[in-house]
Amino acid sequence: MHRILFIVLAVFVFDVTCLPAGKALAQNAKAKKWETEADSAMSKQEYAKAIKLYDKAVKASKLKERADYLAVYKRAVCYFSTSDFNHALEDLNLVVPKIPGLPQGKILRALVYGELGQKDKKLEDLKEALMSDPANPGLLKWRASIYLEDDEYALAKKDLLVAKLFEDDAETEMYLGVALYNAGSVDSAFTALDKAIELDATYMPAYMYASSFCLDEDRYEKALGYLDLAGRLEPGNTTVYFYKGIALVELEKSDEGCVYLRKAFYGGMDDASGYLKEYCFGVEN
Repeated sequence: MHRILFIVLAVFVFDVTCLPAGKALAQNAKAKKWETEADSAMSKQEYAKAIKLYDKAVKASKLKERADYLAVYKRAVCYFSTSDFNHALEDLNLVVPKIPGLPQGKILRALVYGELGQKDKKLEDLKEALMSDPANPGLLKWRASIYLEDDEYALAKKDLLVAKLFEDDAETEMYLGVALYNAGSVDSAFTALDKAIELDATYMPAYMYASSFCLDEDRYEKALGYLDLAGRLEPGNTTVYFYKGIALVELEKSDEGCVYLRKAFYGGMDDASGYLKEYCFGVEN
């Protein structure tokens, strides 16, 4: 069976509390209006619209105050989300010197450097981001997610274990499970993923990683246990259908498995076609 690959997404949450205290962050009303509308568009993943609105906010503010650079930072997030990494880098190079107390800026710029193939600069920004707040579990998780993308599993594990000391939550345990599994510590990985589910029984990523790793390890009955719970959380999830179909046909329950593989395929999961041909239509790949 082919290895089921994973994608780790780092979510950047803007928080004004990361700015140094005692500094007034005044903004003019017109710029604030455009920025508020842009925030709304970004929350709906309407990135092109948000970028235009942030443009208006920046022009209206003329970047006279430090607070005005927050719109530039959020515009960079939009550029990054649309894979426009060069414009994202331009914005972040404006933001980072002006708001050094915004570690998210360095984290996001590190991701941009990674996309542009500038590994040394990426690692430098990661190091500097944590120097400003080494006990911040959110920053540790973000850095760990980047290490995971670079297959640096030992470094990811180190950050996640430190993050757990300050805040243990489902996301931290999920990332730790991914790091441990890819480092070859399979049983420990499942322990971490089970802990994630224990901490938050509604945390869907933990079920999906656990079930995918079970499939990789040919633990099909165990995979079905995770998938049954995942299916209750998100009925109609095509990935759940796909994984469940794989587990069932591997357990020689082809009739039932083919039902789920068809649901996955007709739901847009093209990867299901190979299993359908082999197990359901009698056609070898």
